Amino acid sequence: MRVFDPEQIATNDIYKLMIGIIVPRPIAFVSTVDSSGLRNLAPFSYFTACGTNPPVVCFTTSVRSGPNPYKDTLRNVEATGEFVVNIVSEEIAEQMNKTSAEVPPGVDEFALSGLTPLASDLVKPPRVAESKAQMECRLHQILRVGDKPGGGILVLGQVLRFHVLESLLEGYKVDPGKLKAIGRMGGPTYVRTQDRFDMERPK
Repeated sequence: MRVFDPEQIATNDIYKLMIGIIVPRPIAFVSTVDSSGLRNLAPFSYFTACGTNPPVVCFTTSVRSGPNPYKDTLRNVEATGEFVVNIVSEEIAEQMNKTSAEVPPGVDEFALSGLTPLASDLVKPPRVAESKAQMECRLHQILRVGDKPGGGILVLGQVLRFHVLESLLEGYKVDPGKLKAIGRMGGPTYVRTQDRFDMERPK
């Protein structure tokens, strides 16, 4: 087994190790608007739940090198305090991937991807109509883990509304076979969630 000291290897190589080991990762397809109402849509695979009382989710965006170190998503959340997390199913994987392109600020990724904006109940950013589950969020906290290229900026949001396609539900339980969520592996590789197995917790 090889041993790696993060202090002795390049940031890009650390990134390769982390995205190869920490798998599969769910994808937060985050919709935001800027202060003038211009829409933005971008995927983030550093994404998870943080708690249920109150319900809080989080995603991480990275500091980039170059003249524009922060993604539009972060700037929009900082400006408005709102965002929507849309869950990515197999049916919209290709459209999601289109929104990961590096495009100039001001480009509407809803139009770029062909996805449909759908008005939210309580926040200004629209939901993705084609997504089978969405969470309207109000900014809870932004935690800056690092300020150099590759540094993480953790965005936590309190869920104000859950929207779940009725056909997925049995009470409050979501059928994973119908949700057909995808996950991110390393590089360009994704994974489906159709091959599953159950294990009961020990008493």
